[in-house]
Amino acid sequence: MPYRLTVLGTGYLGATHAACMADLGYEVLGLDVDAAKIARLQAGDLPIYEPGLEELLKRNLEAGRLRFTTSYEEAAEFGDVHFICVGTPQKPGEYAADTSYVDAVVDSLAPHLTRECLVVGKSTVPVGTAARIAERLTRLAPAGDQVELAWNPEFLREGYAVQDTLRPDRIVIGVASEKAEKILREVYAPMLSAGVPLIVTDYPTAELVKTAANAFLATKISFINAMAEVCEAAHADVKQLSLALSYDERIGGKFLNPGLGFGGGCLPKDIRAFMARAGELGADQALSFLREVDAINMRRRARMVDLARELAGGSFDGRNVAVLGAAFKPNSDDIRDSPALDVAVNIRTQGGRVRVYDPVALDNARRAHPELEYGESAFDVARDAHVVLLLTEWQEFIELDPEELGRVVAERKVVDGRNALDADAWRAAGWHYRALGRP
Repeated sequence: MPYRLTVLGTGYLGATHAACMADLGYEVLGLDVDAAKIARLQAGDLPIYEPGLEELLKRNLEAGRLRFTTSYEEAAEFGDVHFICVGTPQKPGEYAADTSYVDAVVDSLAPHLTRECLVVGKSTVPVGTAARIAERLTRLAPAGDQVELAWNPEFLREGYAVQDTLRPDRIVIGVASEKAEKILREVYAPMLSAGVPLIVTDYPTAELVKTAANAFLATKISFINAMAEVCEAAHADVKQLSLALSYDERIGGKFLNPGLGFGGGCLPKDIRAFMARAGELGADQALSFLREVDAINMRRRARMVDLARELAGGSFDGRNVAVLGAAFKPNSDDIRDSPALDVAVNIRTQGGRVRVYDPVALDNARRAHPELEYGESAFDVARDAHVVLLLTEWQEFIELDPEELGRVVAERKVVDGRNALDADAWRAAGWHYRALGRP
């Protein structure tokens, strides 16, 4: 008989995992303490934007394989395998990760675990968390050591989450017993039979895989942005430099795109939490380079504001600035630590009239930054603009006709914060084109 699965936490990770596992044929119960969110999900209304996920949600609700609850007692009774999918945000005023949501799930679930089951952590946590939780589960659960823990980090990319869940590039499981390994091999059998590599390891290694992957990715992005700083000083072209580097098989071209840098709910807080945990372990010198990775990333935002001010004539006073993009990346409505909104708010603070447009993140942006103005299209916000800023590389922005857009602006000046536009085409249409790291 197939295992019945619960997914504890129905945010970005949890909603995706629940719908995808149901689509593989499992009976899945999603749990959240937010009753309003649960009501929306049960009605087939996805509270986040993620391509392909809403269709998956509706299909599996209709098929009866997926449903949602706010009851831990019901979840404990229902599930054989319980996936923890709650967030671990950065603590206010600190670099460290806040694991209180993970702890709250364990404390709420464990007292109802009266039979043998496997609890599986998917949240990104500081190394050492899993061992602590394993002990806590055994102590709090009536079933005692019949309740086992495994750690199974997620590697989702926003905008590609369905694909990354159903066809991941690897599955990592940290386990303390062969039994836990056997259960997860069976749960993930559809992926494993399709040839997805499985890495079986201990708790701390599994915990480190996600944070190490994010640290490496952040380092690669900040490296090319550091080269952009040098290129600006040397009057070189970072876009051509990046292209030349990409042909070196030791380096590769993925995530070697110079621009405004990274944001979102993962990379910034994960590298900071990694530094904080390394300090607690007495290994802070090993990750001291991540401070500069973080600093380079934040400098890109300040440089973007400087470039925009230069094009505006040296001051934002009395100038209209059109901002294209609010989400931290395309194909997402996530505005957490969004470089685009950070730049927009800074320009407004310096006296500019800022109007923002994003294809899907406007509602979230309005709630977070009511002080900004918003429009319903790229042409809407660009009307009478003295400077246009491309800050999130949505395809619809890349495909804009520079001649057509030029008819509505006050001045044909554009700063390409993502090095995504065809510079020659924009210049040919009479635009003063600037980009980070390019002449």
